[in-house]
Amino acid sequence: MLIRPFRLGDYSAITRIWQETGLDGQEAESLNDLAKQLAWDSDLVMVAEQEGRVVGVVVGTIDGTRAYFYRLAVLPELQGTGIGRMLVESLEKRFKQRGVNRVLIMVNQDNPEVLPFYRALGYEMQKYVTLSKKLSS
Repeated sequence: MLIRPFRLGDYSAITRIWQETGLDGQEAESLNDLAKQLAWDSDLVMVAEQEGRVVGVVVGTIDGTRAYFYRLAVLPELQGTGIGRMLVESLEKRFKQRGVNRVLIMVNQDNPEVLPFYRALGYEMQKYVTLSKKLSS
């Protein structure tokens, strides 16, 4: 298993992974959005590659000493094999190298089955309410 930075040629593979895992709905990232993240910090968009095939992806970002990651996804047939853990741990190493002291993630309330995964990685539930507003163009 190779965990490496995203390459432009990976785009179709990661969008397929997001589609197969249900992460392509309203939160879908366009190539333009992904390009902005890559321009900001390309080392924080990471993929898992197995036998030359992209099988997982995670997108990270840093804001001062805090970091965030989102859109962690592994092909459904390979979930539970440790790929997600490897992606998160690799991203956390990069965060540490850059002086990050806290990582925050958000989990959709409709997806509680992922909570044991994050707890096993040492993430703790916080009592925050997240509000959002979509700005029209």
